[in-house]
Amino acid sequence: MSQTIVIVGAIAGGATTAAQLRRMDDVSHIILLDQNEEIAVSTCGLPYYIGDVVESRDDLYMNGKDFAEHFNVDVRTGTKVTGIDRSKHEVSVTSQDEKDTIHYDKLILSPGATASVPPLDGINMERTFTLHDLEDMDKMDAFIRGKDPQNVVIVGASFVGLEMAENLVARGLKCTMVDRSSSVFKLLDPDMGALIQDHLEEKGVDVLLEEGLESFSNDGKTVHLSSGKQLEADMTILAVGIKQNTALAEAADLEIGSTGGIKTNQHMQTNDDNIYAIGDSVEIPDAKTGTPRHVALAGPAHRQAFIVASHIAGEGYPYGGTIGTGILKAFDLDAGATGLNSAALDDLGRDYSSATLEAASHASYFPGAEPLTLKMLFDTENGEIYGGQVVGKDGVDKRLAVFATAVKAGMSVTDLTELEIGYAPPYSGPKDPINIIAYKAQAKLVR
Repeated sequence: MSQTIVIVGAIAGGATTAAQLRRMDDVSHIILLDQNEEIAVSTCGLPYYIGDVVESRDDLYMNGKDFAEHFNVDVRTGTKVTGIDRSKHEVSVTSQDEKDTIHYDKLILSPGATASVPPLDGINMERTFTLHDLEDMDKMDAFIRGKDPQNVVIVGASFVGLEMAENLVARGLKCTMVDRSSSVFKLLDPDMGALIQDHLEEKGVDVLLEEGLESFSNDGKTVHLSSGKQLEADMTILAVGIKQNTALAEAADLEIGSTGGIKTNQHMQTNDDNIYAIGDSVEIPDAKTGTPRHVALAGPAHRQAFIVASHIAGEGYPYGGTIGTGILKAFDLDAGATGLNSAALDDLGRDYSSATLEAASHASYFPGAEPLTLKMLFDTENGEIYGGQVVGKDGVDKRLAVFATAVKAGMSVTDLTELEIGYAPPYSGPKDPINIIAYKAQAKLVR
């Protein structure tokens, strides 16, 4: 049956939903709306364009620039959705100062989020930047090329901040990183985050923790911190989080959850069965605990796109929640985490223990072996694995994938002792680090 399916937001989640819908449904009219002129962008690649790792801007587009033709989707850029009339099944839009309405049978909201910019005294947005979309990227790149800055202050030590440190150093800038927390990359426990901090400092990045950004002066060139310390910077990067774009949903009386995201069910439907929501703007359950979470990661967004498309197409796979698996590259180190870390388990009041292992990425006698640190958190009595963390120069993604599978599947530490991971000297040891840390954890179980 042919339907009119309207998707609001066309950067990642919305574009992925449109593509998935077309694979499942070759007759419905799919309308993809975005207020910007560019769609289907891999925003995770933005830091690497700044660092000249991604050489062509066009490489950041999914399916190149022919998305509309490739998927037979009615793409309308420069079109802002200003309202939703749920009773009429219409969205109000503005395009080039002209107002119109568009009918929908099904509506999918993928409005994303906006980079947070604190209202600080003295801020100069000509030399202060966020990195959330192509416009941000182009502005930052033009400033670096045109003004030749020598030093930068990066506020925030999570995904964007850490990736920008590496890529700005590659562009020749001296970096200072500032964060209010006591450790970097808070997906990790502090002992694991310390490994990244040490590596940053080895690479010449000054890391100032338990320091907040208070204000600017001197036309934005002087950065004032909460301790009273002052830093001189030719440019400042704000990587202090995001704000979900929920205004459109709120105005339509769609339910907002406790995390500030749009509340959805297992099919990503809102409290209106004909309206779905996905991506950075939604609240989703933790797969282990069922508690509401806001997880702004590409993996869950792409899974949600499939869930929505399949439900509209009549197949109806349920969304099982997220375990929040994340990984990043910080210079020569890779770092990743999945499931619940110590802070989350403490907040939940769980009785848990942990095991930590320093190992080699593959057989130590084989050339290229690198140090690898693993940490696993697990139930003290039954050994159920709550979370895993890995930091190293090689083999991190492989072990993180095993941890993620174990967390999602509800496996125990004993299960991991029995796991057969492919062995040859270039790849592992006869007992993989995953097996070894599982043995360590097993020895800690309450008998």
